[in-house]
Amino acid sequence: MVSLDSEAAWFLAQLKPNSAAIAQAHLERQSIASFLPTEMRTRHRAGRFDTRLCPLFPGYLFVSFDPGKGLWRKINATRGITRLVSFGGVPRPVPSEVIAQIADRCDAAHCLQAQREFLEGEEVRVASGPFVDFVAKIERIDPDQRVWLLMDMMGAATRVAVPASELRPKER
Repeated sequence: MVSLDSEAAWFLAQLKPNSAAIAQAHLERQSIASFLPTEMRTRHRAGRFDTRLCPLFPGYLFVSFDPGKGLWRKINATRGITRLVSFGGVPRPVPSEVIAQIADRCDAAHCLQAQREFLEGEEVRVASGPFVDFVAKIERIDPDQRVWLLMDMMGAATRVAVPASELRPKER
């Protein structure tokens, strides 16, 4: 879990391409707290399914500091960071409720977990595995959190079992 220090505000930093790990390492050396929420994503590439840990907000990282101490210029000069997201030349804090809600949905490694329990009859999107991005209807939920889905495949309803952790609510 992310420590939500009441004295320090959270800000959004824009990262240089593929520099999240570099930026986090340099911020840690400067004793500046950072938070990079991630999620497991599956993509179909070159005829194979590739599942990997990806940032929830690609290209961005949350940093915590006291703006009264003038550390934001130091953060802008940190390797891997392009700049703090600013309005009118001044970095604006991210509401602490937003950070708290994201942190509550993440595990100790900052990986996003399923938000809620699903209900039978609900439409969901498969987030990983061979059926990634398929939309299906929940037929039944077993006690071991295996979810039976009805998917429309080539005009026929097909039953498929998937772990609940691989499902996300269907976007409206």
